[in-house]
Amino acid sequence: MLHSLIREMAKGKKPLFVQLILENIWSLYDAVLKKDKEKIDKIVTSLGLKVGVREARHSDPKVQISAICGQWLPISHAVLAMVCQKLPSPLEISSERVERLMCTGSQTFDSLPAETQALKAAFMKCGSEDTAPVIIFVSKMFAVDAKALPQNKPRPVTQEEMARRRERARQRHAERLAAARGQAPVGRSSDGGALEASPEAEEPPGEQQGQSETPDPVPQEESNQETFIAFARVFSGVARRGKKIFVLGPKYSPVEFLQRVPLGFSAPLDDLPPVPHMARCTLEHLYLLMGRELQDLEEVPPGNVLGIGGLQDFVLKSATLCSLPSCPPFIPLNFEATPIVRVAVEPKHPSEMPQLVRGMKLLNQADPCVQILIQETGEHVLVTAGEIHLQRCLDDLKERFAKIQISVSEPIIPFRETITKPPKVDMVNEEIGKQQKVAVIHQMKEDQSKIPEGVQVDSDGLITMTTPNKLVTLSVRAVPLPEEVTRILEGNSDLIRSMEQLTSSLNEGKNTQVIHQKTQEKMWEFKGKLEQHLTGRKWRNTVDHIWSFGPRKCGPNILVNKSEYFQNSVWTGPAGKASQEASRHRDMGNSIVSGFQLATLSGPMCEEPLMGVCFVLEKWDQSKLEEQGASDKQNQDLVREGRGQGVSCCLGDGVEERQDRQDGHSEPLEKSPAQRGEPPLPDCYGPLSGQLIATMKEACRYALQVKPQRLMAAMYTCDIMATSDVLGKEGR
Repeated sequence: MLHSLIREMAKGKKPLFVQLILENIWSLYDAVLKKDKEKIDKIVTSLGLKVGVREARHSDPKVQISAICGQWLPISHAVLAMVCQKLPSPLEISSERVERLMCTGSQTFDSLPAETQALKAAFMKCGSEDTAPVIIFVSKMFAVDAKALPQNKPRPVTQEEMARRRERARQRHAERLAAARGQAPVGRSSDGGALEASPEAEEPPGEQQGQSETPDPVPQEESNQETFIAFARVFSGVARRGKKIFVLGPKYSPVEFLQRVPLGFSAPLDDLPPVPHMARCTLEHLYLLMGRELQDLEEVPPGNVLGIGGLQDFVLKSATLCSLPSCPPFIPLNFEATPIVRVAVEPKHPSEMPQLVRGMKLLNQADPCVQILIQETGEHVLVTAGEIHLQRCLDDLKERFAKIQISVSEPIIPFRETITKPPKVDMVNEEIGKQQKVAVIHQMKEDQSKIPEGVQVDSDGLITMTTPNKLVTLSVRAVPLPEEVTRILEGNSDLIRSMEQLTSSLNEGKNTQVIHQKTQEKMWEFKGKLEQHLTGRKWRNTVDHIWSFGPRKCGPNILVNKSEYFQNSVWTGPAGKASQEASRHRDMGNSIVSGFQLATLSGPMCEEPLMGVCFVLEKWDQSKLEEQGASDKQNQDLVREGRGQGVSCCLGDGVEERQDRQDGHSEPLEKSPAQRGEPPLPDCYGPLSGQLIATMKEACRYALQVKPQRLMAAMYTCDIMATSDVLGKEGR
């Protein structure tokens, strides 16, 4: 890059930045590196700088360059001037940015409640009046040593205190001399208090005076304790110490709050009902962030950045602080780097496991880009953004948060499991294609050999399984999704999550009609994109029959329901309150969806999440279950009719005689669940919902194993910008 700029200057094509700024810096570097004393003195004199003799004679050119640039272009002054001149004023915030801050996911500003929309004016005004609502956003939490807090630092001793302590030391010295002569064992101080001979009194006055200039030291446990400061910004109102404020988590919903409180906020703020993801706290300490130093503040006007202490028990990583609970939580911060490098961490001494757990919790709170997981095996997993980030997190864990020796496994990069189509070849690569097809056939045969008995597999990869109680049969097929569809699903995860929340709200009977109307347009646009790429006979009507997304109901895998028994779709939402039979079918459908979610969360190859797979439920047969239900109902009706007539002959004498011979009396029918109108006894294999979940999960895993499976590894991408002069012939 430097050579290309030099060539451009040689051609007379000097950019303005090069001519006015870079040339001056280069000339300074050139003079110092060549040790041109005359040129250096000329530069220092023209800039009006004063370089010390020691720096001027130092053999290392870096020291001399640092001394000159530190006076010529001090970084602190340069950054502060840039902030004052270039950063926009808080009053210049645009209405579009305010709406983006107040809307999370695919939510629109018009869908927010009227009380929430009214806060937009407070954002735009950025007022400091007492009536203005206080709105603060906490972007992250950072850890500091408890000794670095202003309230724990030694305070300077005043002149009056020094004079008073000097007088007391002089009196103690006089009393000690009198006691040595035997005149007075105990004396009186000027304030009337008794002065007793103590080890402290034996110390020389100089040491006593020097010791009294600092307050009592912080206890050992507190000195080693890490405390958290919230890095925040005030958007409206004035943040004052001692003010009570609401802490709104990222999942807080003002709609749910407005449904619980009386209209018009008639209830006092202290008597508000508990709302999920909302807490009440007091602003204990406000700090001015001066680099590594913290300075106490009593209040902070709007538009400023500050540090807030005492929020470690209320805020995990980010939160919104507001004096009105009708404020929505701000959108969380988006990081360019996704945590993908993970390691398993354990203490070298098993007895120190509690310290490790506490340290990992503190690390998770201090670093917004780290993730802490606990596997099913009990391993504590640390997920970071890269190798350098991983090393920094491990150092912080050992030296600051846990303060123990730990054992770390080798870094593991997560994979994604998927399936592919058989390779397509042309006439030239026919022989290679045959070898690949043979390899695929062998792989499919090996995978099919792993499938246990009782699972039916047809030639097209359709898996048919029956629940352990032989009452419900499911047929599932796995199909690879096009890459474009997978990218669309990944890019619209927020919209998919909003669709799932909308469906859940409708199932619970909540009034979300406004949100539904505002998100409908985005839903149809998303559906149109899927229909545009899922074309052909194989994908006919597939989008209309999408039942769920996975894993976690917002991932890049879909479940399609093409069975004729029960119809449901993510586009139509729940069918509403129907008959008891329809409600029962919906519950069974939820069990099938849960099995699909578990299957996409951990694949059959290495228990990694799936990606780009479509599971098609082609058959859902529960005719045997209905027959059993009808038979149980008929038996209940017969028993109820026999009890009404006072006889049991309707069941047959043989049945009654067998019951008498088994139990020795004639009362077994009165004790049977069918006579009492109770449901039949639980199946020996467990509830039917659990059987459906397990059967659907296994069917999806077997459907993957009969297809060509692949592992997808994470790839690091970067953009390199350079001029044409630095590129080689191949690069051009």
